Amino acid sequence: MSARPLGRFLRDRGARAALAVLALVTLACLIGPHLTGHAPERAYPDLRQLPAGLAAEPSPERLRAALDRIAFRMRARVEAASVSDGTLRLALAADAPIDRRSLVYLPRSDLVGPPRVVAAEDGDRRLAVEAPVRRLHFLLGTDVHGRDLLTRSLVAGRVSLLIGLTATLAALAIGVAYGAVSGYAGGAVDALMMRAVDVLYALPFVFFVIVLVVVFRPGLGLVLFAIAAVEWLDMARIVRGQAQALARRDFVRAARALGLGARAILARHIVPNALGPIAVAATLIVPRVILTESFLSFLGLGVQEPATSWGVLVAEGARSIESAPHMLAAPAVFLVATLVALNTLGDRLADALDPRGGGRRG
Repeated sequence: MSARPLGRFLRDRGARAALAVLALVTLACLIGPHLTGHAPERAYPDLRQLPAGLAAEPSPERLRAALDRIAFRMRARVEAASVSDGTLRLALAADAPIDRRSLVYLPRSDLVGPPRVVAAEDGDRRLAVEAPVRRLHFLLGTDVHGRDLLTRSLVAGRVSLLIGLTATLAALAIGVAYGAVSGYAGGAVDALMMRAVDVLYALPFVFFVIVLVVVFRPGLGLVLFAIAAVEWLDMARIVRGQAQALARRDFVRAARALGLGARAILARHIVPNALGPIAVAATLIVPRVILTESFLSFLGLGVQEPATSWGVLVAEGARSIESAPHMLAAPAVFLVATLVALNTLGDRLADALDPRGGGRRG
C-alpha cells in the first residue's frame, strides 16, 4: 500500500477503531489466560454454571454444600461451619474414628487451602478443623463443568484466530498463484483452470467436510485443510480478473518485449500491482473463515475436545441457553466483536484503496 492510501486508511476513525478492537482481542487471547488465575481445563464441581459477576466465590451457601459433599466422602457429617477473616472453622463428627488422611479431600476441592486439626475428641470421632478459604473470581461465570468461562473464551480465541489466519494464508498462497497464472495465460488454459474452479464451487461444503470427517479423524488440522481447500476459490477469481486487466497494460507488454519470462512477469509486475485488491479480499476472508469454523464446530464437525474454539463454546452455550444464558453470551461477544472489526477493516481498506471514493467516510 502506497503512502497516500495508507494515510487515508489511518485517518479513518472506523479503521482505527477496528484495529484497536482487533489488537485488544488478540492481546487478551494471548496474555489473558495467564492472568485470570484459572487453568482452562480446571473444573470446580461445586461451582457449576455460575452467572457472570464480580462477587468472590464460594458463597456461604455453595461452601456449605461443598463441605457436606466432602464430609460424606469422609464418612462424616458437618456439625458446624463458619468463615471468619478468610478462615474456615469446621466441626466434623462421625460414628467411627475419622481417618485424618481423608482431610485431603478439602484442598482437592480447590475451595479451601491445606487444613489442620486444632482439636480432637472421642478418639477422633469429633474433629475441629481450620483451613484458609480461597477467594475465586469468575467474571464471566462458569460452564456446566465448573470451568472459568473467561479463561475458556480467551483460549478458544487463540484457536479461532489461528484458524482464521492460517486458512487465509493458505487461501492466499493457492488462490494468488492459481488466479495469476490463469488470468495471465488466457485462452484455453484460462478456460480449463476456471472450469476446475467451477466444479469445486459446485461441491456442497458441509458434505465435503462430512466426508473428510468420516475418512479422517476430526480435529484442528482437518478443519484447517477443509476450509483452506475451498476459501482459495474466491481469491483465485479476484486475482484472475486483476491479472487479465494487467496483462493488457503497456508495462507488461514492454516486459514481454524485453524478453522476460512468464514467471518473472507474474512475480515482478502482475502480483505486485494486484496487492491492493488482494489485501482487501484477505481482510474479508479472515472473518469468513472464523465464522465457517464456528459453524462447523457448532455442528460438531470442527474442533474437538480437549481443544476449544468460539464455535465450540457457542454450541455448548446454545445447549444450556435456558439454564445458563451467560454461557452463550460470553463467547458470542468475543466472536461478534472480532467479526465486526474484521469486516469493518476490510470495508475501510477498500475505501482507502479506491482513488474515486477513498477517504469519504469519517
